[in-house]
Amino acid sequence: MDAITLLQQVRRIEIKTRRLSDQLFSGEYQSSFKGRGMSFAEVRPYQSGDDVRSIDWNVTARKRAPYIKVFEEERELTLFLVIDISKSIQFGTSERSKRDSLTEIAATLAFSAMGNNDKIGLILFAGEVEKVIPPKKGKKHVMRIIQALLESEPKSTGTNIELALEHLLKIQKRHSNVFLMSDFMGKIPEKSFKIAAKRYDLCAIHSFDQKEKSLPSVGIIPLRDLENGAVRWVNSSSKELRNKLLKRSENKTIELSSLSKRSGAGLISIEMKEDYVPPLLNYLKSKSR
Repeated sequence: MDAITLLQQVRRIEIKTRRLSDQLFSGEYQSSFKGRGMSFAEVRPYQSGDDVRSIDWNVTARKRAPYIKVFEEERELTLFLVIDISKSIQFGTSERSKRDSLTEIAATLAFSAMGNNDKIGLILFAGEVEKVIPPKKGKKHVMRIIQALLESEPKSTGTNIELALEHLLKIQKRHSNVFLMSDFMGKIPEKSFKIAAKRYDLCAIHSFDQKEKSLPSVGIIPLRDLENGAVRWVNSSSKELRNKLLKRSENKTIELSSLSKRSGAGLISIEMKEDYVPPLLNYLKSKSR
């Protein structure tokens, strides 16, 4: 992609997603993700009714009178976008690919976080972690993230969600709002998913194309594996094959839904031809209740 085309795409996404963020998402984002950590502010003399668990025993011993620690809510938050850019994400039978959809969703969330004065970080992954942008604030930083989403091409094959989550757990120790965005074609790592859900406010965004679940019955056709380029000829009219594809897709959806519920993570499933605004808004509204 040449520089002029890239800048045009960045600008187009900025205009669309910034408008959505300003008009629809900023208020919902702010009410859904509030500061939840507590930072130390000061010590003061103990007063009747104070929680004894807040007593600062070192100061109490030094002053020879009870003192307690006073904390204040940390308002500054971090949004981390962990996004699959593997070859399968480039699939799409409509005008848009799964990657196009995830890029717009990520940009909308980033602008919403920017409006809330939050930091935004990015991890792009395929078979390996491909790119990491540490969390920062500001429009310039958001535009850098959008550019990375548009121009980054995977150097590794496959989809390794486990490596992406393990890298996130290694570099982001504090509580954060994390959106894990993928078509979840690869193995879903139960252990790292649960650990991430416990440490962060985790939501999985599942992007899929309905045509991946059901082949059109048009006889013998070539199917190319986007991950490794291999081509296989199949009989799309075979009822056994069509049922097998449908069952595999349904099992993957059930697996992801079940894991999200057990882990306490959020889940948003978005079909390619579906408008992503309503399900994303519904999720944010559900968190603010």
